[in-house]
Amino acid sequence: MERDFYKTPKSSKLIRLFWKAAGADRYILERATYSDQVKYMCLGGIIIATGLMAGLAGGYAFYTIFEPRGSAIDSNFSWATSALSIVFGCFWGLMIFNLDRFIVSSTGKGDGTEVITWDEFKGAIPRLILGAIIALTISKPVEIRMFKSEIDAALHEEQLKTRKEYEKRTRINYEDRLALIDNELEKIEVKRNDLVQRIKKAEKEHTDQLQGRAGAPAGDGKLAQALERIKNNLILQLDEFDETNKERVTELTSNKRKLILEMDKELAKNEQVASGLDGLLERIKLAHEIAGFWISLFITLLFMAIEMTPIFFKLMLIKSPYDFLKENVDELMKAEQGILIEYNYHKDKQGQERDLVRHIHKEKLLVEKKSLQQVQEELTKYAISKYEEEMKKKIDANPTAFVKVQEN
Repeated sequence: MERDFYKTPKSSKLIRLFWKAAGADRYILERATYSDQVKYMCLGGIIIATGLMAGLAGGYAFYTIFEPRGSAIDSNFSWATSALSIVFGCFWGLMIFNLDRFIVSSTGKGDGTEVITWDEFKGAIPRLILGAIIALTISKPVEIRMFKSEIDAALHEEQLKTRKEYEKRTRINYEDRLALIDNELEKIEVKRNDLVQRIKKAEKEHTDQLQGRAGAPAGDGKLAQALERIKNNLILQLDEFDETNKERVTELTSNKRKLILEMDKELAKNEQVASGLDGLLERIKLAHEIAGFWISLFITLLFMAIEMTPIFFKLMLIKSPYDFLKENVDELMKAEQGILIEYNYHKDKQGQERDLVRHIHKEKLLVEKKSLQQVQEELTKYAISKYEEEMKKKIDANPTAFVKVQEN
């Protein structure tokens, strides 16, 4: 807008985008001063930057949650997860952008001075709390990305410890069950070995008797035959023992083989179990441990400052031509729509001054409706009175027509 004393700079599309993000009125800003344009351009720039950071943080958090699990130091890039992360990041960024835009546009300028009074701050507390929550959701994904190398190394160590611990617990669990089977097999084997040793001893005594090494005459005498019968009897006992315990040994051996295979499968899962640590929560915990309390707090406060700056900025704004022009437009709009406000018109029960809001168009319509109703009531009364006069004339002319006499 051109004037003799001042020429308002022409705005570009980018500046108008920032104005829209800040919730400012382009029509009024193009008729205000350059300082007003810069204020709301900077305010909108902060809001857009916050939305972009929120989109990047949300997309990275989404990818961290749903990325393929594996070793922390190995790269397991997934195009499908990346595409979904981009979609979610755009959605999250737009949502935070609109939320910030609503928070800032709904925040007033207080009393229009640089000083933030307690009443102004108290009114902004709900918006500040909401801004702090948004800042936390943005800062944590950014924090784990900043310390990604250190987190990956620490997470890999945790995965190795987890794998070792899982393997140890798995072996203990299965070794106890295998020990029971081995003990029973060992008992059977001990009994069988005892029979085998007795058979070997009987064979040796029989052979010695046949060859005369036992102190008796050599040959197949009665003693040799008795020793042979003992040997054959022991062999029969061994055959009966094997036949009796064959099914049990086979069952125990099969169970042992199954337990070993099952244990091998469980041990093969240790990598999968360790890979389960590669999640967002574990990375946030490690980020706090690696960065320390103060660095983590500083990063969070940094994003909280960025998120809350527009709110404090609005509270510290001094009234400028834009504000007066906006108030003038608001009053003109109210006047055009027939809205009349009488400020500090009365006090409520608590002693606070209240405004009286009058809607002129509504009152005019109500007066018209009320007047029309009164006229209709008067006309109705007049019509009834005329009808009464007309009926009286008819009765005077012929009263018997209106009276019916019942004869007995």
